Amino acid sequence: MSQAFIIPITVVTGCLGSGKTTLLRKLLTEPELQHAAVIVNEFGKVGLDHHLLRKTDEKTVLLKGGCICCNNREDLENELKSLLCTDENNQTSINRVIIETTGMADPVPILFTVLTNPLLQHHFYIDCVIATVDAKNGLLHIKNNPELVKQVTVADRIALTKTDIASPSEVMELVSQLRKINPSIEIIEAVHGNADIAIVTGNFKKGYITPSLKTEYRENKSHYSSNIKSISFTFKRPLDWTAFGLWLSALLHANGEKIMRVKGLLDVGEKGPIVLNGVQHIIHPPDHLHEWPEESNQSHLIFILKDIDPNAIFESLKTFQYFLNSDFELLELNTAL
Repeated sequence: MSQAFIIPITVVTGCLGSGKTTLLRKLLTEPELQHAAVIVNEFGKVGLDHHLLRKTDEKTVLLKGGCICCNNREDLENELKSLLCTDENNQTSINRVIIETTGMADPVPILFTVLTNPLLQHHFYIDCVIATVDAKNGLLHIKNNPELVKQVTVADRIALTKTDIASPSEVMELVSQLRKINPSIEIIEAVHGNADIAIVTGNFKKGYITPSLKTEYRENKSHYSSNIKSISFTFKRPLDWTAFGLWLSALLHANGEKIMRVKGLLDVGEKGPIVLNGVQHIIHPPDHLHEWPEESNQSHLIFILKDIDPNAIFESLKTFQYFLNSDFELLELNTAL
């Protein structure tokens, strides 16, 4: 493996029975994933999913006996190191690692393992988190499974499964709820596991992503829990990157796990923007783009919060506005569920 090459990691999560393995079985037949290694975590002493996946990928490893987000992080760490050694010794060629979690998994400790381990952080990076959501039962899962809310919050993309057996109204309501949990989420249909390889690579065909539903500027009063909220900003002038970093660090330090997700595309006065991606107190290394995406040339910042008033973020940002050297406006303030 070239020293300059860093292996991307895709994390696939979702509730039990939501279609994770079906999705992976189809995706692993794609030429782009012929050299992917798969790590499957199953709760219990006997695992089955890794046998299903071996039909398309021989580089499949099973971590069993517990949830990867709890007592098996050391197993995950050791397995990634083993894959790294195998790749560097030219015993096999690995161009991506895919981690399939149990339905009960919180993806955050998985990200923490990769982003904080001194060895792993120099050889792997988290490329994307995909959450599978059952279109027929998704609303019920959101109501009864707090794990799914956490998975959707952390995810970059949703694979919406079983839309063929759900009514249009069920799908529309579910999509609306998912976007209230995570306004920046990309939603892709995956019936019977059939999804474009772009769900992993990110190179979407135009019009392929499910269109965003406009969320009104209001607090949504529904029968679900209302402790998950989101707030979005747009900035009219470039940010002072150093000042912004200080403000964000102080904010995360003060609020810890209450800030579940932060995502941003930020103008800092360079030719291209900085992509900001964080989960709780864990901030991915900022990605400096060489140019702006075609559809955007403004800074945007989104927070997803738990048990914290979004107005506290708004007031904090207003207080620090002078140091950030930027005018901004509030785009949305929503109670998610």
